[in-house]
Amino acid sequence: MRGELTVDALGKRCPLPIIELAKASRRAGDGVVIRLLADDPAVERDVRAWCVATGNRLLRVEVDGGVYRAYVKVSQRTRA
Repeated sequence: MRGELTVDALGKRCPLPIIELAKASRRAGDGVVIRLLADDPAVERDVRAWCVATGNRLLRVEVDGGVYRAYVKVSQRTRA
């Protein structure tokens, strides 16, 4: 799989957005960008920590109207 994948975790609270991100990263191939959508304010801190722990690359986090969009590039050799 190449390109971009969206994980919609709107309405879900910690730790569910990160659990769904981890599942998607296992399905995605190396280099795929996952866009995580969430409205739990903890997701920004959590996604940063998850990327450090797993070796995946956090490209950016955007916040608009209480919706967080985190863009993570999957690294196949260190997927969680």
